[in-house]
Amino acid sequence: MHPGDVHPRGGRMGKALRWLLSLVIIVGAVGAGAGSAPAAAATPASEPDIKERVLAIPGMSFVEEQPYDGYRFLVFTYQQPVDHRHPSKGTFKQRFTLLHKATDRPTVFFTSGYNVATTPRRSEPTQIVDGNQVSMEYRFFTPSRPQPADWSKLDIWQAASDQHRLYRALHRVYGKKWLATGGSKGGMTATYYRRFYPHDMAGTVAYVAPNDVVNDEDSAYDRFFAGVGTAECRTKLNAVQREALVRRDEIVARYQKWADEEKQTFKVVGSADKAYENVVLDLVWAFWQYHLLKDCADVPATTASTDELYKFIDDISGFSAYTDQGLETYTPYYYQAGTELGAPTFKTPHLDGLLRYPGIYNPRNYVPRDIPMRFKPGAMRDVDRWVRHDANRMLFVYGENDPWGAEPFRLGKGARDSYVYTAPGGNHGSNIAQLTAPEKAKATAAVQKWAGVPTSSKPLAPRDTKLDRREVEREPTLRP
Repeated sequence: MHPGDVHPRGGRMGKALRWLLSLVIIVGAVGAGAGSAPAAAATPASEPDIKERVLAIPGMSFVEEQPYDGYRFLVFTYQQPVDHRHPSKGTFKQRFTLLHKATDRPTVFFTSGYNVATTPRRSEPTQIVDGNQVSMEYRFFTPSRPQPADWSKLDIWQAASDQHRLYRALHRVYGKKWLATGGSKGGMTATYYRRFYPHDMAGTVAYVAPNDVVNDEDSAYDRFFAGVGTAECRTKLNAVQREALVRRDEIVARYQKWADEEKQTFKVVGSADKAYENVVLDLVWAFWQYHLLKDCADVPATTASTDELYKFIDDISGFSAYTDQGLETYTPYYYQAGTELGAPTFKTPHLDGLLRYPGIYNPRNYVPRDIPMRFKPGAMRDVDRWVRHDANRMLFVYGENDPWGAEPFRLGKGARDSYVYTAPGGNHGSNIAQLTAPEKAKATAAVQKWAGVPTSSKPLAPRDTKLDRREVEREPTLRP
């Protein structure tokens, strides 16, 4: 139940623990011999060291620095109010990283919507504009969680206000233009930030960002699954999903044995059997989220051995996803899905007679019961209305075969200098580089124009195979 550099739930919630957060489309950095890494700009002797300049900002603390050729990569924390409406009522330390190139270059503000990666990575817009990158951890993802945790302060406005406050602090050092970006829940985050603070960023690039405007109206997902890929592939996936439930008792016994050996528990969802039903419901969604049409060749037949079927289910959905330990990392996401973001549902007539727990596929069932949740139906409607009528310098990128794109952001007549593009055959890892050649050139030039750098049909920074490696973040599958 999560999508996803690189789950708002990925393959529905899929392998949450096995894959690091962020759909983000993280692009990495290179060491010697990995392509031509850009040289670091010389720092004038009169200019203080960048680490010291950042630490001079009130509320900043230094965590660590990791060497990287052509950049400075530093990890900090910044003291933030728990409640931006009442700053005197407590603070917490929010972790962020800085990939520093030069203060005279533009800066990209990246968010995954989850934990922040503490190794050097470069998002696609950072490569396109050859700039700096600030990457911020989303509030309530550990260790950036207030203690004690008042979950009512986890909402999209408070998170946008975290970004706004950090931007205002760092803009003293990085005075050139800023862009916001992120993928999946990070793309949603970048969009919400722009809605609440429209004048901070010169542009926003949101990748594969779901837009669940009316939480109870999910027919778009049924239409998506009725037409994605080929009829042959859809039939094959539905058949193996059904077979997974036909052999339920045998596989759940094996699942429980694995959990006992690995000290995994099921207190939140209730039992291994309930967890397994969620894992199986994730199966088709997760396949399309993280795989391509060509991978249908690897889907086992219904006559496959139980060993083969078990491995396929684990590879696609992930048995760890609905254990207490697998859910814990994503508790903040599920909380938001059940209070503001919404979560997709879809019909599964091919599974009739095999499902035991109606309604179990729901964010409320993935969050401990001592955390209260109440859904706010107006939050997404407000953002959707703003994007349609007020979007300015915003770019949305989707994948043709990504289920999270079934309910995308759309632009109305009031939008200006904004675009929505779809990568042909793309999944939840789709980006600008995968667009058709004309759209790729147009999108690249737009991002560069917004950043105030020379426009081109390709990124300004040479590719760094380490810094720019792409990872589709495995988020929780359950709905975004």
